[in-house]
Amino acid sequence: MSERGWREFLAADGVDDWVVLHGGATAVFRAGSLAEAARLAAAIGEVEGFEGTGAVLTIADAQLTVRLTRGMFRLEPRHIELARAISAVARQHGAVADRAAVQEIQLAVAAKPDAIDVGFWRAVLGYPSLGPDNGADPLGHGSTVWMQELDEAKPLQHAMHVDVSVAREHVEARLAAALAAGGRVVDDSNAPGSWILADRAGNKVCIAAWPDGAESPMDDLP
Repeated sequence: MSERGWREFLAADGVDDWVVLHGGATAVFRAGSLAEAARLAAAIGEVEGFEGTGAVLTIADAQLTVRLTRGMFRLEPRHIELARAISAVARQHGAVADRAAVQEIQLAVAAKPDAIDVGFWRAVLGYPSLGPDNGADPLGHGSTVWMQELDEAKPLQHAMHVDVSVAREHVEARLAAALAAGGRVVDDSNAPGSWILADRAGNKVCIAAWPDGAESPMDDLP
């Protein structure tokens, strides 16, 4: 795996509707009704080269979400053309892209290297592997769960935190909303790519614009 695919996607013209999340390029299109969203999904299904790609389409009321891949490192040059074609179909149907609505939630399970147990989490959740360190919902609905090696210098034996991946231009608004709701910043050393926050009880969450808007990967060890 390499960063080349998702970096080329971000640099491409004609993909302004799309946000590159941890799980890959994703767009949300708002239609006039659930029926119109369903018709749009059917039309996207007819786009040449779309079938069999493993993409995920989700309809919620009048909103259609399209995810081109299940992982950011799986983005390839062909996905740029698919994204452009899908956006064109959406415009033809009168649907409007909403980058503010695009997000992905992941659960990171952290442990010392000798206690990493990705097999357990795949088994208990019924998730097949998407990569060597994770498991992904086969239906594409639930959060991807991935394993993270905990720094040996940290006293905890295990920990969990939530990752929230959003569009680069909306990350600071999400941060402000979380702070206004009582959260506090634990680590901003990777800002503006990501911020680690905690609630009053100390539960941690990482709000990330990376990879959509940062130059280098974040380091969000809990």
